[in-house]
Amino acid sequence: MTLIDDLNQIAQAAQADLDQEGVDLEQVRVAYLGKKGKITQVLKSMKDLSVDEKKAVGQVGNQVREAIQTSLDEKKEAQAAAALNAKLAAETIDVTLPGTKPKLGNRHVLQQIMDEIEGHFLGLGYQVIDDPVDSPEVETDEYNFERENLPKDHPARDMQDTFYITPEILLRTQTSPVQSRALEKHDFSKGPLKMIAPGKVYRRDTDDATHSHQFHQVEGLVVGKNITMADLKGTLLSIMQELFGEKHQIRLRPSYFPFTEPSVEVDVSWDEVTEDTKPEDIRWIEVLGAGMTHPNVLKMDGVDPEEYSAFAFGLGPDRFAMLKYGVEDIRQFYLNDVRFLDQFNKRGN
Repeated sequence: MTLIDDLNQIAQAAQADLDQEGVDLEQVRVAYLGKKGKITQVLKSMKDLSVDEKKAVGQVGNQVREAIQTSLDEKKEAQAAAALNAKLAAETIDVTLPGTKPKLGNRHVLQQIMDEIEGHFLGLGYQVIDDPVDSPEVETDEYNFERENLPKDHPARDMQDTFYITPEILLRTQTSPVQSRALEKHDFSKGPLKMIAPGKVYRRDTDDATHSHQFHQVEGLVVGKNITMADLKGTLLSIMQELFGEKHQIRLRPSYFPFTEPSVEVDVSWDEVTEDTKPEDIRWIEVLGAGMTHPNVLKMDGVDPEEYSAFAFGLGPDRFAMLKYGVEDIRQFYLNDVRFLDQFNKRGN
């Protein structure tokens, strides 16, 4: 009989012992797998074998050892389950069982994006204005439109049709009114104004995959002396790279907004841009609007445009979340489907 035959017989004997009712698993483990166990004794007899025979016997020995250990583990689990079931049958309440772990909440994906934006601008020295006093969602027509260089007969109002409560009170279409309120209070003797205004805004859009009657906006404003388009471009590049990655680039295209002059549409590169990337190979996607604040806006907010200049921009956290995570329908953010929202659960529970 060869050593391999001995090992196979040991495997059969071990399985027979484990199949017995009430078997002592520790005794079986020591008898077969211990330092002085049956497998070890067989393997000690390999000293007189050739190299190839030792390799063959060693391989079978490892297989038998693993098979016995697997059977031991399974038998141990079965005995534990049987003991638990017997205990549960004997006791009405088992206070030693672990309780049900409560599922912790998580910040909504849109709030996560807004927190990233706020954190970035706080690091740049901006102030965040989002309290109900200085950032009301129910606004006056004056602050929402007229202070933004949109008089009552201005055709651009049609692009921001909103929900009116009275002819002069409405749900804000943008967080720009927060900028006007901040400028009224700002003391320029203490330095320039650098602020962002995050919050909900409302427009009478037809809800579809890319539009919602209620969405979020983060508007930014910097007012000081010698503020230029270069400052604006550097600021926008920094937040785009914070959100999408340092190898993404932006481009500015001429546009029109009543409250900025000159105005630009801002595109971000869909893919990373390296030194080897050819300009014609870059895919761009429009993400926001910006520009140098119109002199009329500064005047209406009590700022001399001959002494101070400013830039402003408006970010859409909802759109940014769609781009960053590949979400194809903006309505998913508002349906409260936990299966969808759990994809962005950074707690991992």
